[in-house]
Amino acid sequence: MNPKLNIYFYHTRLTRESYEEWKDFRFPGHILYGLPLLENYGIQSVMHRYKAFSSRWKLMLYATKEILFCKEKYEVLYGTSFRGLELVIFLRALGLYRKPIVIWHHTALRKSPHRLKEAISRFFYRGIDHMFLFSRKLIQDSIATHKVPEHKLELIHWGPDLAFYDHLLKELPPQPREGYISTGKENRDLKTMLEAFSQTEEDLEVFIAEECGYLNYKQIADSLTLTDNIHIHYTEGVIPYELAKKVAQKKVIVICCLDFPYTVGLTTLVEAYALGIPVICSKNPNFEIDIEKEGIGIAVEYGDVEGWVKAIRYLHTHPEDAERMGRNARKLGEERFNLTIFSKEIAERLLHISTKNS
Repeated sequence: MNPKLNIYFYHTRLTRESYEEWKDFRFPGHILYGLPLLENYGIQSVMHRYKAFSSRWKLMLYATKEILFCKEKYEVLYGTSFRGLELVIFLRALGLYRKPIVIWHHTALRKSPHRLKEAISRFFYRGIDHMFLFSRKLIQDSIATHKVPEHKLELIHWGPDLAFYDHLLKELPPQPREGYISTGKENRDLKTMLEAFSQTEEDLEVFIAEECGYLNYKQIADSLTLTDNIHIHYTEGVIPYELAKKVAQKKVIVICCLDFPYTVGLTTLVEAYALGIPVICSKNPNFEIDIEKEGIGIAVEYGDVEGWVKAIRYLHTHPEDAERMGRNARKLGEERFNLTIFSKEIAERLLHISTKNS
């Protein structure tokens, strides 16, 4: 059967290798932003050959060369981020690149106080045909900038690859879940979390990179006096399968983040949906859901050590509530946020855009 649509799939990490691992239940499909299930809708993908560069300009030049000189046929460029695509997007804005560009925008659009930068930014966004965002708040904040028309922005219900986690759970030996766990590395508030757990007797395992961006987590941890119930493991690279096995054996997932204007911690949060585990999480207003209203855990204000201590102790002394929160989390994943749902939403938009531009 001939495909309905061919897309160029641009990702900011290894794609072909991850896709092959996904087939063997060794890589979660949601981190591939719907790619594995797009074939169900007649969409075939030309996968970008990812290379890592320390220089943003080198990344842009490489990505531009790969895309402009791609010999395989495609009708739409679909990117999981605009990082590396900037030159192609400017070419689209100039009318020199003819294919529609659809990207994930991980933050709300922002206005610049500098007139020239703002003018360049507005021109840049003319080169993006459609943007997917993780929450309505991100969309509302973007609309308020008046940079792009509202019809270019779309909420996608990004959620976990349930089949990946269900397969993983079957591979693990049956045993009671014990202890708390923290994974993830981006803009984490390690200090608040460690100070809170040092005031409790609850076991905490932390899996984190030694540093990420401007944050040196090892220096932060080394500056604190930690109690014996805290165990920190420094990780390297992308190891979602190995980390998922660790998370699946814990009774609570903790997500302590710094205050940044995007969905910090979302990847860890949706893992809780799949595994049916309650969370303690920083109260991020940019999430699409309210953790406490959905009954999946406890939300704590940014930097509130005492609030974290109370939340940790509450879940320890109220195991029935914790179990109920875990069930609610899984229900949320089954009914509203999962790979099947958001892949369908993406496929429908890509097919619509290709038809409109044909």
